[in-house]
Amino acid sequence: MGTSVQVTPLCGVYNENPLSYLVSIDGFNFLIDCGWNDLFDPSLLQPLSRVASTIDAVLLSHSDTLHLGALPYAMKQFGLSAPVYSTEPVYRLGLLTMYDQYLSHKQVSEFDLFTLDDIDSAFQNVTRLTYSQNYLLSGKGEGIVIAPHVAGHLLGGTVWKITKDGEDVIYAVDFNRRKEKHLNGTVLESFVRPAVLITDAYNALNNQPPKQQRERDRDFVDTISKTLEAGGNVLLPVDTAGRVLELLLVLEENWSFKSLDFPIFFLTYVASSTIDYVKSFLEWMSDAIAKSFETSRDNAFLLKHVTLLISKNELDKAPDGPKVVLASMASLEAGFSHDIFVEWAADVKNLVLFTERGQFGTLARMLQADPPPKAVKVTMSRRVPLVGEELIAYEEEQNRLKKEEALKASLIKVEESKASHVPDINSSDPMVIDTNNKHPSLEGLGQHGSGYHDILIDGFVPPSTSVAPMFPFYENTSDWDDFGEVINPDDYVIKDENMHQAAMCTGGDMDGKLDEGSASLILDTTPSKVISNELTVQVKSSLIYMDYEGRSDGRSVKSILAHVAPLKLVLVHGSAEATEHLKQHCLKHVCPYVYAPQIEETIDVTSDLCAYKVQLSEKLMSNVLFKKLGDYEIAWIDAEVGKTENDLLSLLPISTPAPPHKSVVVGDLKMADFKQFLASKGVKVEFAGGALRCGEYVTLRKVGFASQKGGGSGTQQIVIEGPLCEDYYKIRDYLYSQFYLL
Repeated sequence: MGTSVQVTPLCGVYNENPLSYLVSIDGFNFLIDCGWNDLFDPSLLQPLSRVASTIDAVLLSHSDTLHLGALPYAMKQFGLSAPVYSTEPVYRLGLLTMYDQYLSHKQVSEFDLFTLDDIDSAFQNVTRLTYSQNYLLSGKGEGIVIAPHVAGHLLGGTVWKITKDGEDVIYAVDFNRRKEKHLNGTVLESFVRPAVLITDAYNALNNQPPKQQRERDRDFVDTISKTLEAGGNVLLPVDTAGRVLELLLVLEENWSFKSLDFPIFFLTYVASSTIDYVKSFLEWMSDAIAKSFETSRDNAFLLKHVTLLISKNELDKAPDGPKVVLASMASLEAGFSHDIFVEWAADVKNLVLFTERGQFGTLARMLQADPPPKAVKVTMSRRVPLVGEELIAYEEEQNRLKKEEALKASLIKVEESKASHVPDINSSDPMVIDTNNKHPSLEGLGQHGSGYHDILIDGFVPPSTSVAPMFPFYENTSDWDDFGEVINPDDYVIKDENMHQAAMCTGGDMDGKLDEGSASLILDTTPSKVISNELTVQVKSSLIYMDYEGRSDGRSVKSILAHVAPLKLVLVHGSAEATEHLKQHCLKHVCPYVYAPQIEETIDVTSDLCAYKVQLSEKLMSNVLFKKLGDYEIAWIDAEVGKTENDLLSLLPISTPAPPHKSVVVGDLKMADFKQFLASKGVKVEFAGGALRCGEYVTLRKVGFASQKGGGSGTQQIVIEGPLCEDYYKIRDYLYSQFYLL
């Protein structure tokens, strides 16, 4: 049998709940994604709580709350302590997303599910990987290789490839085939016939109109500008550091192109930090952005038309008049977008423009219903300082708690003192040294200001090796080298909590990059309370949804799955209708093994292939000629199977002359890429009727099928049509150059 693979969904199947899945590979347990939603309902995490202690590694695919929002809570409450792996943008932007979530909820509720310290603790040990980096696990996971690949959708978004004994398990959710302004498209199509593919059905029923990106952006900007020109304001509820980046570039580019002067505001608790980080992530973005920076040193995120704000007060001080505000959260459940919606919804001139589907059960989802409600009930909450009798009562309670803590500490100290002065009843001599009392460490000396105390009890007895009574003496046994005393670097490392406090004092997070306003909010220890009141909001403003989610639509998903042709397919995250639709499609057109498990249902997707490990003998390898193929070297070998002295399988040179074999052409030609190649060689080339017309006489076309039902590879040929002429042979030579012949 092949590598053992089991998949157990913990959240996010047959619905649009957050994503969290347990994938076990030969007994090594991966938690892939650890999501929550803006409602922060702990009941969603019950399945995770039951397996958290068994998890060996955590893989994060995207930086939004749906993919990593539960990580701080799980580590604090469930004892999740496994190492975490992600790309650098997912780590940085995920950290800021959780900061923004905490600050947004803390301002409107007594939010206590996790703290900023819990967030820092959860993210401080994340191992960051680059795209296509093969990372070999050790210990229990020895032999397993993980590698992140481009997913699109969000900056740093990841398709995870997990390899064991030559078999690939691919995890690809929320990917995007299209190139966008700030992101390249996914590389999922580069994987062919993996043992297992885990993907989502979220967009299976959503087929976008075949619009070019430029046309879509024009419609988006026209919708906004019409509202502004009519004297209205535009609110875009957005995420903290995800899809909002694409929207900012679209607005920035069109404001410059059309010379518009309406103000644009980006409002989150971490807006400045978000853009500062993003400016340094150009190598993770689209080829166009990277090329622009290389040639002109223009950073796409040096925003000239967008003002970054971190508090509602700053927005209130802005000049009156039409404006565009991008504010978190996209769900309208909390954050600045919630308050702005309540203020602007009653004005018929205003526009609330949604660019993604709201999370299930949120205010945004309710407003996106068809038809939208004319009135909605909302809760307005805000934090206010305590005054008068409430403040006095609070201070009295705090003083009482401090006195109780001081009393408990003193009682504990007295008990410890009594215990340390109890004489040894087993000793016949009252003058003994308490040999159980170890001398304090130097760290304790530095912290408490007093070192070796409570050493003498009632006297002392000289050691048997001494020649006279003596006081205890501790010899300094430090190691020395040619440069002096050997130091321990850990003694000079600042404690995490001290680093956090120091960062707060300078207005930064653990890298000194938290916005000053947010830092002051964190450091504000003024006694306060949350007051709430229910309001009925008459929704008279326009409500429009335009798809900027950055996910492949149903047609693209089906096309990609047919190309990848996995041996076994697992469907997760999508409505019951979408999941069942995609499952039936894949059973007919992709592979015969398609699974859609329920929550906590474990399915075994172990490969049916048999894998063997063989050694290549030195005598065989000495006569092999390798050819370079991308990052690999390939060769054809003729050998026979034998055994080594250790009874291991080995490939040995054959004893008789090698029989002839048919030529093997290695490579996968994409017609679009070949078109660009021919154009670079000066050949006039264009697509016509599904074929590639090269020059005046020669035509290339693909015939056959790339894949068949069952995931098997079909026969596919490239046919050259045209008269035997100079152009024919030249095009044929160019075509041969795209393959490797064995």
